[in-house]
Amino acid sequence: MHRFVIERDLPGVGDLSLDALRLASFGSNKAISDMGTGIQWIRTNVTENRMYCEYLATSEQIVREHAARAGLPANRVSRVRQVIDPLTATAAGS
Repeated sequence: MHRFVIERDLPGVGDLSLDALRLASFGSNKAISDMGTGIQWIRTNVTENRMYCEYLATSEQIVREHAARAGLPANRVSRVRQVIDPLTATAAGS
């Protein structure tokens, strides 16, 4: 599976209540359950007007199908090429 970041443009999403975000989460989980294998939701960061969602999936097409089933936009889907963190600077071989 590949790691993807999905940008979802949702004006005002940062002002939603926890209950509203739970409802959106339920829709995403149901879509994943209905699809079976091939996609896993890792986490979502919510900003003022956008969600940045991290998924593991077999393809971009599966990510976009999930968004359609969940009723969520997928304005931009990007496959992650590398993951770095503060320890990357001190990794052996650098």
